[in-house]
Amino acid sequence: MDDLKLAWRNVWRNTRRSVVTMAATGLALFVMIAYTGIITGYLKGLEANILNLEVGDIQVFANEYREKPSLYTTIADPAKLTADLEGAGYQVSSRLLASGLGASEENSSGVQMIGLDVVADADVSTISQQTRAGTWLEPDDEGVVIGWRLAETLSLDVGGELVVLSQGADGSMANDVYPIRGVLKGISDGVDRAGVFMTEAEFRELMVLPEGVHQMIVRKPPGTELEAATATAQGFGPDGVEISSWKTIKPTLASMLESSEVSMGIMAVIIYIAVGILILNAMLMAVFERIRELGVLKAIGFTPLKVLKLIFLETAVQTAVAMAAGVLVAIPVNYYLVHTGINMGNMSVMGMAWDPIWRSSITLETYTGPMISMVIIVALAVLYPALRAAYIQPLDAIRD
Repeated sequence: MDDLKLAWRNVWRNTRRSVVTMAATGLALFVMIAYTGIITGYLKGLEANILNLEVGDIQVFANEYREKPSLYTTIADPAKLTADLEGAGYQVSSRLLASGLGASEENSSGVQMIGLDVVADADVSTISQQTRAGTWLEPDDEGVVIGWRLAETLSLDVGGELVVLSQGADGSMANDVYPIRGVLKGISDGVDRAGVFMTEAEFRELMVLPEGVHQMIVRKPPGTELEAATATAQGFGPDGVEISSWKTIKPTLASMLESSEVSMGIMAVIIYIAVGILILNAMLMAVFERIRELGVLKAIGFTPLKVLKLIFLETAVQTAVAMAAGVLVAIPVNYYLVHTGINMGNMSVMGMAWDPIWRSSITLETYTGPMISMVIIVALAVLYPALRAAYIQPLDAIRD
């Protein structure tokens, strides 16, 4: 207790230097806590958008479909694969894909038609919750939901009519007129500019495709690692199909997420090094200013270990005050960033729409990680000044 009192008094002997050191340490801790939360929120939000809106965790295609999409390249028996995957805890929804021409009274544009099972798709995607105007499809709906850019290009709105022209699987002209049920918010460049969603029944009737599907969106069982879930799903796959994780299908996005995590680590290292240099400088100054005092302490019986302990206690006092201040400032800031967030406006990342409200993701590790790292950096930074103080020779120090 006496050593702690002595360390406390020593800290406040040079108030200005101690306050500056503690303020800088506390500010660095606050920045790292807030930065960790907001970058984690960014990464989780971006990944959730990628998986929930279009991609899913795993996708199934017929062999060669991804390299050369064709109306005729289908998964022949999706029902059995769906039953096997659902029996293993996966959620599955099949989709039908075709391209064509969409037209209104004023303009025309290329379109990508997506036929889906409305009920099953709601289990693997949140796109049904992304309508900007109108409503999403009903299971027996005869209308369509289109991307917002396509709606602007064709000057269409809810209640308007979209004319679709294409070529059916039997070689006949596929054409029909569909009422617009809804217009989507930003999803991705492809969906925004060309997406036309319709029920599976309407798609099969339009394209004269009685069986088979082009794509299966799969969501893995909760708590399962992506690689393990993909390997298990591949074990159910029959010959003639390709089962891939979203990271294989979207390698650029996956690489971007991984590089963002690396960047976060590099930023943290830079901040911690700066704090370490600050602590090292401050404690060296404290030791050099007190060389005679430390020499007297050694002369009256202070052992090197006791001097070492005193320097570490002084640093611990400053670090504890700084960390308390940093955490106290970070708590309300993080509360705001989690519940209100930062409005970034309409934006997309590599062609994928992103929630305009950027929110933090806060867990206990958001606080404990930077705090533990800070303690380690401070301990390493103070080690050299503490050793210098511990091994000062009393006579040399008193004569200094």
